[in-house]
Amino acid sequence: MGRHRSSGRRPQRYKDVTHGRTGRGDAFRCVGCRLDVPLTAPGTAHRNHCPHCLTSLHLDRRVPGDRAAECRGRMTALSMSVRADGEWQLIHQCRSCGELGANRIAGDDNPLALLRLALRPLTDSTRPIRALLTL
Repeated sequence: MGRHRSSGRRPQRYKDVTHGRTGRGDAFRCVGCRLDVPLTAPGTAHRNHCPHCLTSLHLDRRVPGDRAAECRGRMTALSMSVRADGEWQLIHQCRSCGELGANRIAGDDNPLALLRLALRPLTDSTRPIRALLTL
């Protein structure tokens, strides 16, 4: 009997997690929560973050969808911003190079994750809530 039979487990089969140019062309695997995420998203032409955990990859340099960044680091959602036209954006920071980037939210983003991110400044014990509420 083989090594795997004695442990009662089957050998693990190869899994393609890139889902980009070399894998499935319609999805990618999130580096944060490992969810398979479709590339199409309501409200945006270029999906650039996971709708579940809001994690992204450092792919774009200057123009959304250009995929010209060389870093390819993991980007964590830090906060949110609202543009002058009322559109909400996620502010991401790359864990590898430290660069900041703004990504528009998509229609299928997890509302609870967005709300947690928006309320994060109110939970910061180093800042008085009264001062934040007067802004």
